[in-house]
Amino acid sequence: MHPMTALLSTLAIATTALALGDLKGNIRIDGSSTVFPITEAVAEEFAAEQPNVNVTVGVSGTGGGFKRFCAGEIDIADASRPIKPSEMQLAAKNGIEFIEIPVAYDGLTVVVNTQNTWATDLTVDNLKRIFSTENTAKTWRDVNPAWPAEPILVYSPGTDSGTFDYFKEVVLGRDGKARSDMSVSEDDNALVLGVSGNKYAIGFFGCAYYFENTDKLTAVKVNGVSPSVATIENGTYAPFSRPLFIYVNAKAASQPQVKAFVDFYLAQAPELAGEVGYVKFPAALYGKAAKNWTAGRKGTQFTTTAGESVTTPFATTYQ
Repeated sequence: MHPMTALLSTLAIATTALALGDLKGNIRIDGSSTVFPITEAVAEEFAAEQPNVNVTVGVSGTGGGFKRFCAGEIDIADASRPIKPSEMQLAAKNGIEFIEIPVAYDGLTVVVNTQNTWATDLTVDNLKRIFSTENTAKTWRDVNPAWPAEPILVYSPGTDSGTFDYFKEVVLGRDGKARSDMSVSEDDNALVLGVSGNKYAIGFFGCAYYFENTDKLTAVKVNGVSPSVATIENGTYAPFSRPLFIYVNAKAASQPQVKAFVDFYLAQAPELAGEVGYVKFPAALYGKAAKNWTAGRKGTQFTTTAGESVTTPFATTYQ
């Protein structure tokens, strides 16, 4: 057996050994709405085996989760981007050390209404015109003279969202500014309703929410490539393939219920990621994550701001 596969099996066995409900305590989780479906699925499965452990999973956005995490208010932060230097500084100031664990791939998905028959393939430059304050496209005709002269209604995750941070970094640039007339929400389901309810709307969120609503929305090709399990995993869905993370408070990791939960998370993530609409990592990458978790490796492997250089090559660069 491959040593990394063996390590994952060990984690699964260790968790199964605790399947008699002998653990007690609380686990506090908050953060990304994108990572929420995976964490919620893990928490539900874990509760079936450990009913005396109370796991709460909030959805305040990646930025909101990190604020609470760096203040020591929660045990685990869900994140759709790596932790920022400013957040690491706040954590250090408060004496918070952490273990960074990648859990799955996401493909940030740009969506339009199913009645939109024109904007089926957009470039990053097109997206910049639509979402930026710079030379903003007010109507679809502003993007392409052949398209309708109808106002573009823009839906976006909130500014505390890691998905917003990632999109802004990739499309608008580090110093770019998003248009001020967007309809924003930390609830991705609200974005689904907004775009599906207006013929001239456009929005974006994690691929899981699109895969759940293919009858209500159309995914836009980006530079000619559609988001799919294959294109997200192999990196051709560029620049919107990205890893998702959980961050574990290193002190909390010593608590039996937290350790068991993260063991369980790593053992279940390959299966549950696909079930909730994301893309599982190669087994070797899960093996590296499990090894780092077992060793208690603290800190981040990233020093960039939101999303920069954190794409599918991550599978080979992550150590």
